[in-house]
Amino acid sequence: MLMVMRRLGWLGRVMIIAPSVLTANLADLAQSCQKAVDSGLDWLHLDVMDGNFVPNLTFGPPVIRSLRKALGPEPVFDAHLMISNAETCFQDYIDAGCNHLSVHVEAATHLHRLVTAIRAAGASVGVVLNPGTPVDAALEVLSELDLVLVMSVNPGFGGQSFIPTVEQKIRRLKTAIDAQVAAGGRPVQIQIDGGVKSHNIAMLRDWGVSNCVVGSGLFNEKASVQENLEIIKAALEA
Repeated sequence: MLMVMRRLGWLGRVMIIAPSVLTANLADLAQSCQKAVDSGLDWLHLDVMDGNFVPNLTFGPPVIRSLRKALGPEPVFDAHLMISNAETCFQDYIDAGCNHLSVHVEAATHLHRLVTAIRAAGASVGVVLNPGTPVDAALEVLSELDLVLVMSVNPGFGGQSFIPTVEQKIRRLKTAIDAQVAAGGRPVQIQIDGGVKSHNIAMLRDWGVSNCVVGSGLFNEKASVQENLEIIKAALEA
């Protein structure tokens, strides 16, 4: 597992920036993602929505497979499965080229069985906590996880405001993860998604977040991905 974590860039890193490809130019997705990779970003966050678990519909394994073919083996494909049938189709996403799968607590009938099955299939695994999902849902399976994704907006739509009450959720997770590691258990990343920008990313790091999904803060018409990334890096260093 240590080798897997190194492959995913989870050791010796202060903050992982995972650009959300949903905010990229979908008409030329591969080129937009390549610009992010060329800027030094080795994670790509793939928002998979099925129009059922969440209202929107995005893409699935065929698009991911094409994106993997275009970008090659190096970028980490971090798939956020906002779908109701992850228990029956998670293997399709691994086969398409995903390195990591995060699944929603509410979408899994048998959460422990699902996360252990994903790990057995060769991917790293996380669970997702919506703003209304209690922390305890993740703590029940924390020893089996590589990552907990905390949603700071309600999933399914972009452009929402950051929900500041996630602070206590993140701090509880950080305390539990630190205790698990101190007891010789697995280290677990805390990832956050929703409203992450240069003005709040340092605050999130101080709360205990080590992996931030950034959408319009990287992909926008005001500046290039590289220029926006430099602004975010400056905010983290300030």
